[in-house]
Amino acid sequence: STKRLSTHGVDLPDTPGQFIFLFLPIFLVMYSLLPLPWKNTFLLLGSILFYGYGIRSHPSYIFLILFSIVINYGLAKWIGRNIRRQRYSLSRTCLMAGIFYNAGILFLFKYAHFFMIQISRILPIPETVQALPVFHLELPIGISFYTFQAMSYLIDVYRGTSPYDRSLVDFGAYLSMFPQLIAGPIVTYQSVRKYLKAPRPVKLLSISEGAKIFVFGLGLKVILANQMGSLWTTIGNIGYESISTPLAWMGMMARSFQIYFDFFGYSVMAIGLGRMLGIPFPRNFDHPYLARSMTDFWRRWHMTLGSWFREYVYIPLGGNRRGEAITYRNLFLVWVLTGLWHGAAWNFLIWGLLLFVLIALEKRFLYRFLNQNGLAAFVYMFFAVNLTWAVFSITDGGELLMFLSRLFPFFGRQEVPFPGDFIKYGKEFWLFFILSVLFSTRLPYRIFARTKDRLGGQLALLIFYGVALYSLYRGLNDPFLYFRF
Repeated sequence: STKRLSTHGVDLPDTPGQFIFLFLPIFLVMYSLLPLPWKNTFLLLGSILFYGYGIRSHPSYIFLILFSIVINYGLAKWIGRNIRRQRYSLSRTCLMAGIFYNAGILFLFKYAHFFMIQISRILPIPETVQALPVFHLELPIGISFYTFQAMSYLIDVYRGTSPYDRSLVDFGAYLSMFPQLIAGPIVTYQSVRKYLKAPRPVKLLSISEGAKIFVFGLGLKVILANQMGSLWTTIGNIGYESISTPLAWMGMMARSFQIYFDFFGYSVMAIGLGRMLGIPFPRNFDHPYLARSMTDFWRRWHMTLGSWFREYVYIPLGGNRRGEAITYRNLFLVWVLTGLWHGAAWNFLIWGLLLFVLIALEKRFLYRFLNQNGLAAFVYMFFAVNLTWAVFSITDGGELLMFLSRLFPFFGRQEVPFPGDFIKYGKEFWLFFILSVLFSTRLPYRIFARTKDRLGGQLALLIFYGVALYSLYRGLNDPFLYFRF
């Protein structure tokens, strides 16, 4: 569908009950009982099994992650040894080979078809070439995440900020860890190295703490993201040409909340799973909808991806140290790459360019004004966030223009068949809008931190868990949006 962010990828783990009630408890029991030297081996095997189930319709894709583990392990080893022997040209060659391999695999599966289509519109490429299977490959889930982790590892070894791992098993466990394998957060090797090199006994307290965090994230996904997503889907099924302006704005806000609680919920769940294993994962969100500028918003949103682009693209290109023109050039490249990272389609590229324009304007003169004027910042962010998510979500240009004409009816349009349609959906979804606004603030998380170990807080979590499971039982479950990346 062009009206909804579709899932481009192979089979997804779309049966969360099997994960929650079968895979996870069996894995945790066996992981906790194993001797410490065997924990990473079991983590690696369990993660590969988990990933293999996710790509069960394309079993050959398992070799992608296996090759990634083996090839990046070997390249990092050669890079580290050549640097130690002061053979810098050889280490640089190994690094470039690693970047070429990882970026090439990502390009082949994620971008080759898109670029072939664009080239065929310019050059007379035979249809037989365009029809080659290599240009119609389905996207393996999680490939963008583990590929970025592999590249960061090679670069860190080359820079000398991280040692190369002498254990193939330990490195494999790092690259394939199932809690964050298919949708992040992007974890650097250096941040988890000491936990992999010295696994700790699994304690009941850590499992309990992790389970509470996991349940909280599950609730954000199932209770908030899925409900908001159902409204957006309904509006898409109605057709943008048939909705009123109030309903268009309701749908756009629902979409904004869906994207946030979908990815934020997964990140919280990943942190909870990591806590159960004794491995801390970095925070990926910092209440971005409280930001007063798009610059601040993208410091708070998907922080591990932003950190990756800053450390491995923006700063190596010169950052903001080489003059204003170079700074804007670097920002432009980062946001173009950020847009393309999210998908091989024109709307993602336009989305990245739009973000660049807004952030460049803020850097030039708008940022100080927004920080000093709270009401103006609120109005600006309301429109900026919702409109950029509209470009992100609607891949078809004609559909996007139609939707924008509903958001801003003064540009001229036909009359709406049912001008009071927003009342019907407002009555149905008003509670979820209130909850979404509330959970976009810090208050619920402060309450959670203070009460999660008390009886009242644990009862509230149990209710939260029960509502989430009931929603899953009723079929109110959508695959995580970020599985497609």
